[in-house]
Amino acid sequence: QVHLVESGGGLVQAGGSLRLSCAASGRPFRSYALGWFRQAPGKEREFVASSNWRGSTYYADSVKGRFTISGDIAKNMVYLQMNSLKPEDTSVYYCAAGPLGSTWRGDEYHYWGQGTQVTVSS
Repeated sequence: QVHLVESGGGLVQAGGSLRLSCAASGRPFRSYALGWFRQAPGKEREFVASSNWRGSTYYADSVKGRFTISGDIAKNMVYLQMNSLKPEDTSVYYCAAGPLGSTWRGDEYHYWGQGTQVTVSS
């Protein structure tokens, strides 16, 4: 069992930055992959970024070069640094945990946080 709690969302102007945090608990941090997904109103959930902390990191094309996923094993935290934000990045962002082989597919992830709202104004 893995428990995930996101924080760090908010309102930011286009071009600005935010850092989302996800506190993970319940199992050793390196025993699972962690990913970020997002869902805007009326749209399907979409993949943002993920890492298995063993050299496999994935990013959606829409965020490559702007977003960075990182982790702090000692603190059991995973972060999503978001730079050069655009209005189309506005969504609820979710942290998710899955087996080490998990990639960009949402159905590979078994545990989900409650989400944090990110709003980018133009």
